[in-house]
Formats: sequence, structure tokens, C-alpha cells
Amino acid sequence: MFILETILTDGIAQLSYLVGDADAGIAAVIDPRTDVDIYAQLARKHGLSVSHIFETHIHADFVSGSRSLTDRLGTAELWVSGEQAAYRFDAKQVRNGQEFDFGSFQITARHTPGHTPEHMSYEICESKHSEMPWAIFTGDSLFVGSAGRPDLLGDEQANALSGELYNTLYDYFLKLDDFVTILPGHGAGSACGADIGDRLYSTIGYERRTNPFLKYPDKESFRDFVIGDAPPVPWHYPELKKVNATGPEIMDRMPTIAALPPKDFRSVSREPGVTIIDTRSMLAFGGGHIPGAINIGDRPELSAWVGQLFDLDQRMLLIVDSDEDVRRIQRLIVRTGHANFAGYLAGGMKAWEVSGLPLETIEQVTVEQLREMSFHERDLTILDVRSPGEWEAGHIPGAKHCCIAKMRDRISGLDKATRYATYCASGYRASIASSLMKARGFHDVANVPGSWSAWTASGYDVDKPEGVEA
Repeated sequence: MFILETILTDGIAQLSYLVGDADAGIAAVIDPRTDVDIYAQLARKHGLSVSHIFETHIHADFVSGSRSLTDRLGTAELWVSGEQAAYRFDAKQVRNGQEFDFGSFQITARHTPGHTPEHMSYEICESKHSEMPWAIFTGDSLFVGSAGRPDLLGDEQANALSGELYNTLYDYFLKLDDFVTILPGHGAGSACGADIGDRLYSTIGYERRTNPFLKYPDKESFRDFVIGDAPPVPWHYPELKKVNATGPEIMDRMPTIAALPPKDFRSVSREPGVTIIDTRSMLAFGGGHIPGAINIGDRPELSAWVGQLFDLDQRMLLIVDSDEDVRRIQRLIVRTGHANFAGYLAGGMKAWEVSGLPLETIEQVTVEQLREMSFHERDLTILDVRSPGEWEAGHIPGAKHCCIAKMRDRISGLDKATRYATYCASGYRASIASSLMKARGFHDVANVPGSWSAWTASGYDVDKPEGVEA
């Protein structure tokens, strides 16, 4: 019996796969994530032995779990691209056209450069119909409604890679039969492709008819499309490229994280290179938090925001709602490369409060209050911390734009003596931004829960460029 399991890693919208033949008892894993227990569990569930682990390419948005899974299982061979590859660790190299037998089906490697030079996709076909693939693991080359970015390796390589991506899409994928199922490496929300669709899979036929990346008559117009409108590359992507090319450290278990009583927590927080991450809700954080803490709420996207905002060697102190949440939140953080934990606050903020240690607050203002403040407080700056695309599509009248991604190292162009109210789409990013500002010496900062969603739901005026519908 054919087995196919799709593993969606929320927050980074990463898709990995376990594919196997229950009768033959063997399986392969495609692009495993950092915390690899899930693959061993699925293999046991189906009575399978994982014999092969395949990497489609050198990943940029998460730390690969391939080496850790190989070490954990003891039965699997790790295969990486042997075409234009820059891997610097021991693994078997797969070549274009190489075939692998899994009983009732076989996997064939296809070199599909463009997102990266070494990128491989993997066709699946029935062994008795080896000339006719019915599905393909596309990695980051072709997505649902989108395609991989060719600009993650820098401007110097972007032009050449866009040409290779064009060839991959038009000379390979579009020549496959319409019924071929595509199984991509990411879903909606990943920055590895623009506007990736919500569905986790598609077909070549559907993409042929609907995917805007497959509508360009020549390489020049295609290049202008894929590079010209590309959003900024997340800061941590080049760093994770280096980690994954060199070979991530083997993680046989989650890193140790010590439970620290409040006074020890405070002492460690004062050491160089330590960052406090408070994962509580924005309202709880605003009501009282440890001075200097950054509010990145307990949601899947915590992975990407920790990766985007902090150096990989930064030591993390965690604050959680319940001590039972520590391991789950720790898993989110290690996926984007952070494995250096200084500890967590044992007993949470309740323990801190009863210890009589200092607290700070961040005012939380409703959109109704914000609207009134904008009329009457001349020294108020409404700060939109969303992406440039969101800002250009519409914003609160009189607001100033400062994308949160630009706050990573320092916050420039803003006067610390000014009063600010931060907003985003829902308040999540705004709370990150307001806490960053507070930690860096901005004394009068408020956050707007609900943010743009609440503002527009209330029917308040918005500024929109000409041609953008209200």
C-alpha cells in the first residue's frame, strides 16, 4: 500500500513529506524540519523503515533536520544535490535523472535550478509505469499559484537564476502532463515565494491555467516580474543558508533550558548577549512586563520573528504563560536556528510579581481611542509597522510608515521624545514593535490591539492610493 504523509510546519509554512510502500516496508523523507520526532513517529505508525532522506536544496528559512534525522534513525541515507552544489558536509550526492526504487513506486531526481543553483525536484511514478510520473515534490521551485524566489542569493546571482527558473518552469514543469500532482515545499505565508496559494497541493494542469508565473512569453518580462516586485529578503535567510550548507549540528534532543527563579532570571538578563522573549498575549504583556522584554506572542509565526529579529548567537530567556508551554515554544524557536537558551522564568510572571521586582507597562489603546487621540494630540505619531505592500494598499490617515523588519538592529528616523501608537494588521506585529521601541529607550509608546482590521471594521477613514478600492 502506498503511503504519503504531509507535514505542515506552521509559522514558517514549511511542507515536508514521508512517502513509502507499506508492503515493502520502506520509505523516504523529503526536506525534514529541525525537530524530527514527527518522522520517526509516522514511520512507526505505518510500519516503515526510512531508507532515504532527500534534500531538495539548501534551505534559507529554517534549519534542516536531515542530519539529525539520519542520526536518529540509523537506517537512512542522506542524499543532497550533486548539481552545482555547495554543501560542505558528508552526504550522498544525487544526480539529475537518478532513480530510486521503493517497491511499488520509484523516485526520480530532476535538476530544477532557479530558486537556487542546486535545486532538485523528485518525481514519483509507479514502478510498472516508470515513464509516467503522477506526482512531483517540487521543493521551492514551483508552488501553488507561485514559484520560488531567485533573489535570495543576492543581486549578483538574481538575474542568472531568474533565467534558470524560467527554463525550469517552462521547459520542464509545463511539459509534464496536466494530471501530475505538485507537492511543494511551502504553503501560504512563506517568504520563499510571492503570494503562495492556500491549498497544500495542486496539479500541473491547474497551475498551467492559473499560475501568474507561468504566463510570461520570454525571460526578460519574466525576470522583471519575479525580481522587480520581490519584497525584501528576511534578514535571517542568508544566515540560515550558511548553517544549512555547512551542516546543522545534530540535535539528538531539545537543548537544555533551565528553570530560573525570579532573582536568578533578573541576574542572567543583565549578562551581555541576552534577550528576554515574553510570549504572552499583547494585553497581558502591556499590563505588566519585565523591563527590556520583547513581546513575541505564542503563535506559530513566533519562529520567523525570532529568526528575523535576533542574531543566531543571541542567548534567549523565555517568559511563558505556563511552565508546561516551554518545550513547545522552544521547538518553534529552534526551527529558525536559535538553540542557545539562557533559561526561562519559573512560575511565570506571577512569581516575578510576588518577588517585588520591577515592572513596566505599555498602554493599549482601542481604534476608537486612537481616532480621538489623532484629533486632539498634536504630538502623537501613529506608526504603521506593516510591510511596504500593506502600507501602499491603504493606511490610517496621517500615519508614518516604519516596517518592523527595519527595527532589527536600530530604530532610525524616529524621535524618542515623541509619543507613538503602533499598529499592524491585527496588533501582533505592533506589539513586537512597541516592545522593541520601549526596550530601546522610547518612553511613550502605545499599542493598538485589533489594529488595521479593527480600524477598517469600524468604518473609519483610510488613505488609499488612486485605483485601490476601499
